[in-house]
Amino acid sequence: MAGRFGFSSSGSTNMIVTNTPSQDLALANLAFCSPSDLQKFAVPGSKDVYLATIGDSLVLSVAAHESIRSGHIALNSIQRRCARVSAAESISVSRFIPPENFNIALLTLELEFIKKGAKNEQVDAVLLASQLRRRFINQVMTTGQKVLFEYHGNNYSFTVSQAAVEGQEKSNSLERGMISSETYFVFETSRDSGIQIVNQREAASSNIFRQKEFNLETLGIGGLSAEFADIFRRAFASRVFPPHVTSKLGIKHVKGMLLYGPPGTGKTLMARQIGKLLNGKEPKIVNGPEVLSKFVGETEKNVRDLFADAEQDQRTRGDQSDLHVIIFDEIDAICKSRGSTRDGTGVHDSIVNQLLTKIDGVESLNNVLLIGMTNRKDLLDEALLRPGRLEVHVEISLPDENGRLQILQIHTNKMKENSFLSPDVNLQELAARTKNFSGAELEGVVKSAVSFALNRQLSLDDLTKPVDEENIKVTMDDFLHALQEITPSFGASTDDLERCRLNGMVDCGDRHRHIYQRAMLLVEQVKVSRGSPLVSCLLEGPSSSGKTALAATVGIDSDFPYVKIVSAESMIGLHESTKCAQIIKVFEDAYKSPLSVIILDDIERLLEYVAIGPRFSNLISQTLLVLLKRLPPKGKKLLVFGTTSELGFLDSLGFYDAFSVTYHIPTLKTNDAKKVLEQLNVFADEDIDAAAEALDDMPIKKLYMLIEMAAQGEQGGSSEAIYSGKEKIKISHFYDCLQDVVRI
Repeated sequence: MAGRFGFSSSGSTNMIVTNTPSQDLALANLAFCSPSDLQKFAVPGSKDVYLATIGDSLVLSVAAHESIRSGHIALNSIQRRCARVSAAESISVSRFIPPENFNIALLTLELEFIKKGAKNEQVDAVLLASQLRRRFINQVMTTGQKVLFEYHGNNYSFTVSQAAVEGQEKSNSLERGMISSETYFVFETSRDSGIQIVNQREAASSNIFRQKEFNLETLGIGGLSAEFADIFRRAFASRVFPPHVTSKLGIKHVKGMLLYGPPGTGKTLMARQIGKLLNGKEPKIVNGPEVLSKFVGETEKNVRDLFADAEQDQRTRGDQSDLHVIIFDEIDAICKSRGSTRDGTGVHDSIVNQLLTKIDGVESLNNVLLIGMTNRKDLLDEALLRPGRLEVHVEISLPDENGRLQILQIHTNKMKENSFLSPDVNLQELAARTKNFSGAELEGVVKSAVSFALNRQLSLDDLTKPVDEENIKVTMDDFLHALQEITPSFGASTDDLERCRLNGMVDCGDRHRHIYQRAMLLVEQVKVSRGSPLVSCLLEGPSSSGKTALAATVGIDSDFPYVKIVSAESMIGLHESTKCAQIIKVFEDAYKSPLSVIILDDIERLLEYVAIGPRFSNLISQTLLVLLKRLPPKGKKLLVFGTTSELGFLDSLGFYDAFSVTYHIPTLKTNDAKKVLEQLNVFADEDIDAAAEALDDMPIKKLYMLIEMAAQGEQGGSSEAIYSGKEKIKISHFYDCLQDVVRI
């Protein structure tokens, strides 16, 4: 049956409590019974392991002794006190069957003399750990349990403070496990105990983590294996070794790390899991704005309070103190560059100063690990980022295809185990489709897909109708519908691009086709070339000649995960500094994607160009020139298209040379116009040549406008019939419309 603490035990029987046969046996931490009763406590599948649950919670190893009568069990005074029973009383005793994975990884013990105040002794932690491990192997230890033992002629007792079982998360419930040959011991003492622990770090040097190996998938972390390995190497590798090793190397442990990257990529998740993995005090998780207070001096006090426990621990225990982890989410909210915030109070500057003092000041703490997280690393004070402070900087970027597959597997694992995931769901295909999705957005896709599956089982006419759980299946169609709902923040702005080519793309002749093919070669160059991480192309030509539509088409056909168009229409009314900030953000976002396309539409409009003068924004001009020449980060590739109708003006500013290549987008010649009209099929066959002749040297966008006007008919209302092919545009009416469009 299941015991009170979730462990298995056999049927209980009442036994009479008696004293331990001798003083020496009282120090063995065993319960003794008659040889005839011993087999009642044998653990199935184990050799010579006998365990018993005595009372409600005390678990002891059992041995046979000839002096103990049948039906009796011998306990020493400490054991009787733990079991809350006296000699000659009856108590419930049952066989204890340990669960799987029951070995203790870390055992923290508080030592004291049995006779307090008797003497002062120095105890070597390494030797004591070795002796206790050998003496009490295969014995079960429970938090709060007190045990007597003899060491070097002195009688001691220890109280179990922590019994961390490998792989189990920390909890407030009772901890219990079995001592194995690989159990690590950590010893604690009170200040007045008279016991001084030496070599403590050597005894517990490898106990920084709760388990000996990491499975990131079980921790709910997907696609971040490389980042986690980097964090381990930089921040924790030195802590695994004994202090004398790091002392001989002449190095100090890392005190802080910064996780930065786009929103939703797993920074907070990784920080929380790191805190759970560490064998130290429970991590303190603080959202940056929570520290702020409206009262003078209160904010600084809140920062000091975060370190108070670590200070007290280091003051009382010195090098033996536990590791204290403090996690700052949105650290940019409180640690901005000093002098950048002009609120009149200077509180943000004081926060930075206070943190610097605690981490790396005169009275800096050695038992603290500070983990900061931010989406805006550029806002943080530089002094906070130098070595000795938040010195480990790890970018948590958007996951690649393999990482997205891992994340999808994590979020669909339970539904797969419970047969809710349809066999037609192809996670590999979904991972390929979800370019530039963050971990949070992938979780959103899974939630959305599940909502479609659940909705099929509900009837809005009768919400009280019982649901058949066996019919709940999340299908591939559910995921495809979810992809229509959830779009990545750093994905291709397909809607904006489609608006740039409302009439689609038609064959405009050999010249336009040649330019499109050359542009697609640039796309291929960016994809495969190792020496061209940045390629830029300027499309210049008369107004309305189709430059933007061509750039948008190349962006869509490139299939790059990030495609963004920057146009003046989205910045109307903004100050030039704000425009610069928006343009910079587009480029910064592009640097987060492995392959990106940016379209700078109508560059002269972005520059606020006015021919009279001429006048333009030098700030925006210099910003664009710098960005056009700045190489993206390692492993990222960027293709930039620019469009302009004022090549001479841009050439005078140096933009012509800033682009890698320049292509001229011409107006339509007669043959080009004829091809377009044939595809539109709005003229009678005998009128196409005449119409094409009239459209010589016409920009494509004006051609579309002219056709739209002529398709309305002389009296209006003819467009539907013309576009459906039932009627054709009259050539005479077409000429009339042409007079309205062409500048005389």
